[in-house]
Amino acid sequence: MIELEGVPELIDPVMICAFEGWNDAGDAASSAVAHLDREWKGEVFAALDAEDYYDFQVNRPTVWLDGGVRKITWPTTRLSVVRTGGDKGAPRDLVLVRGIEPSMRWRSFCNEILGFAHELGVEMVVILGSLLGDTPHTRPVPVSGVTSDPDLARTLDLEESRYEGPTGIVGVLQEACTHAGVPAVSLWAAVPHYVSQPPNPKATLALLNRLEDLIDLRVPQGELPEDARAWQLGVDQLAAEDSEVAEYVQSLEEARDTADLPEASGEAIAREFERYLRRRDGQPGQPGQGGGLAAEPGLAEGGRDASYLRDTTSGRTRPPRPSAKDEDEGASEGPERGQDGPKDED
Repeated sequence: MIELEGVPELIDPVMICAFEGWNDAGDAASSAVAHLDREWKGEVFAALDAEDYYDFQVNRPTVWLDGGVRKITWPTTRLSVVRTGGDKGAPRDLVLVRGIEPSMRWRSFCNEILGFAHELGVEMVVILGSLLGDTPHTRPVPVSGVTSDPDLARTLDLEESRYEGPTGIVGVLQEACTHAGVPAVSLWAAVPHYVSQPPNPKATLALLNRLEDLIDLRVPQGELPEDARAWQLGVDQLAAEDSEVAEYVQSLEEARDTADLPEASGEAIAREFERYLRRRDGQPGQPGQGGGLAAEPGLAEGGRDASYLRDTTSGRTRPPRPSAKDEDEGASEGPERGQDGPKDED
């Protein structure tokens, strides 16, 4: 039985989920939910029992010291709630679900999350994912919105899922939502397979921009635009040092530009301009929160010092050089994480 003592009554809640693991290339999806939790100061109100869902030989617990006392943090999935202000000042609540793809009992795992969604009155579930694809790092990150609900696809201008093949917890949870009658959408960002090491702030930023459009809510970007430009600059430098990589990136650029030519339409331009206006009218003059047009970093500005690069998770000053092994692994991880760009995943 789910008890939610201490959780206030929520206003128009949307549940946003992301899971580390197979569906989280470059940690882009889990980093997006972590960003929402950090920017809006989410309060954890529940955690699933790690014993029920995780193999601790696969996802190891960690030991840490708290004032000289040894403590253990177990891998699990946690739920937090944040209250935001809508574009017009109206409050709206988000239920953030962030965890690790479970090792076992996936149906029970999904049912437990859906139990929380039901008790909290969640209106829609949005699941974030990222995959490896044949996409150049110098172009805007492709993000596809997918649903299994034909009516929702028409209403929100999403793709109706036609994917067949191996799936992860993102696909399983979306189908569980559909069968339970809960509107559910998956947003997928494509990460360049030749630079798949996390973090990838550019892909994280792209997911958050797409989420903004979907739920009509302005997300504070913080340092993400700056980090995305720094990430791209680092990859530009790596490509410049290796002629084969540079040639390969150029071929991806040409293919992408040819495919995207029809997309350079009035509708696409209008969508970007609307995002720009929302940000300008929301908090003018805020650092890092200017226009949406700057949220998708293009080519990095010349002359920026390499010391500008940051990787807060590993302390690296630049992304590691992509290896042949990385490319081989990316190509062998199945349709959801292969090299064919975003799929119609469940």
